Amino acid sequence: MHELRRCLSCAALIWLFALTFSPAFAEEAQTSDASAHILQAELALQRDDYLRAAREYRKAAELSGSVETARKATRVSFAYQFNDEALVSAKRWVKLDPDSDEARLYLAQIYFRKGDLRNARRKFSEHIEEGPEPPGQRLLALVRYLSEEGEAKQADKLMRSLAKPYKDSASAHYAAAVLALEAGDTGHAMERALRASELDPDNLKSRLLYARALLIEGEADKAIEYTARIIGDDPDPDPDARMELAIMYMMSGRDDDALSQVNQVLLEQSGRSDALRLMAIINFRLNHLDAARDDFQDLLATGQYRMDALYYLARIADYREEYDRAILLYKEVLYGSSAVMAQRRAGALLAFEKDDVDAAMQLLDDFAEASPSNAVDMVVAKAQLLASLEKYDESLEYYDRAVEYRPDNEGMTLSRAELLLRMGRLEDALAAYEAASEKWPKSALSLNAYGYTLADRTDRYREAEKLIRKALKYDPDSPAIIDSLGWVLHKLGRYDEALVELQRAYEGFPDHEVAAHLVEVLVALDRRDEALELLQSAEEKTPESKLLDDVRTRLFAD
Repeated sequence: MHELRRCLSCAALIWLFALTFSPAFAEEAQTSDASAHILQAELALQRDDYLRAAREYRKAAELSGSVETARKATRVSFAYQFNDEALVSAKRWVKLDPDSDEARLYLAQIYFRKGDLRNARRKFSEHIEEGPEPPGQRLLALVRYLSEEGEAKQADKLMRSLAKPYKDSASAHYAAAVLALEAGDTGHAMERALRASELDPDNLKSRLLYARALLIEGEADKAIEYTARIIGDDPDPDPDARMELAIMYMMSGRDDDALSQVNQVLLEQSGRSDALRLMAIINFRLNHLDAARDDFQDLLATGQYRMDALYYLARIADYREEYDRAILLYKEVLYGSSAVMAQRRAGALLAFEKDDVDAAMQLLDDFAEASPSNAVDMVVAKAQLLASLEKYDESLEYYDRAVEYRPDNEGMTLSRAELLLRMGRLEDALAAYEAASEKWPKSALSLNAYGYTLADRTDRYREAEKLIRKALKYDPDSPAIIDSLGWVLHKLGRYDEALVELQRAYEGFPDHEVAAHLVEVLVALDRRDEALELLQSAEEKTPESKLLDDVRTRLFAD
């Protein structure tokens, strides 16, 4: 009996061993593991732990043979801008579905985000060449995406490379011109726009882009004359040309002339929503708030430019201290270039005007859930809001999370260091500033932040001066850095040199902090009358400045 049991046990072990290592069992186990990671990802999203969610989805994609899982993993990581996780998931997606144009396009976009232009070009080229549309049209379709990524110089460089094979395509030249202009290379933009016009003389957009480049180059009169000539030479001028001329007038400060052109367009095409939008913006700029409000209400009724209309209506209500209405309108701005600003302002109004911090935080959470691409911005928004309320410990928790999500974001890192300074944690703040200056050794921003803090909060003046002078090499005309140099020279007792630098800084940026520094130096030079006159002038401009109050208390107590 014992022998039989032993044989049966051995048989069971052999059967179990064989089952465990069979392809079917392994596939089932992998599917089960993938499902577990998906569950963890969903739970992480519920906790607003975006990075954990992206990692769990990526693990699921690696284990699963499902195209849908790889697609979901890529989209989640891409939306939250966790590019390392997105890259792994996108590669998996392409491997599982090599014919998917969507998968290849995601992969190309992720390479671009990561600054890998060689691989981005390779994947975008595949997308351009293998599509049903002409290459020029596909290049034009890429312009908006590349523009929205906020890396203008990288986008320009990539587009020049992508457009290179299509020398006879007007659309390719136009696409390259648009991104060159955004990158600030007006000369190249004009050259490309002219070439596009030569290849397609009937295409008005290329000529208008050339005119816009002239304007940005500083040749406003030439740009306006060029565009006016396009209108004058055409017996039936295209309203698009009038719209462009109106924008040029507005950008040149000639708002009345701009309104004249817009009104002409609306006479010819009364339902044209972009003309109504521009008229509303001009009235807003001119502080004609009643007219602007009516225009934006009319624009809202058209169903076009809805987010713009809501945002400006919210701002008008905000200016008029109609805070309940402003909050409701800001909350509705859910996408577009103004969405993050709108949600931040709504949160601030709830917290400071309505004294409802919980509602403010919930509003920011709701927007983050509705707009994953802006979720990390909302983490920062909550950190900033809490810091403004002097809830520093809670604020720091959000800053820690934001820096974890965006370790390569210099601004977030420096904001966290500044918070540590406000919390009185000087050594921690200095360590954070030092780490930032080492991570971004050619950044004037980090070098100056570290140098100024050393000068202002410690006696390590020589070290501070070296850092600030190094920052000036990278940004020699920055009033903030010049102010830092003046302040450290003051700390070193080199008052005459300090005065020269601080006066230069104040000319470029007449800020209350620079004024406070100037007053200190003038007093040190025994020029008290001048110091007092400057202090009084600065107080009139910024009556709520604590810095100026402190200077008056310390230096002019009598």
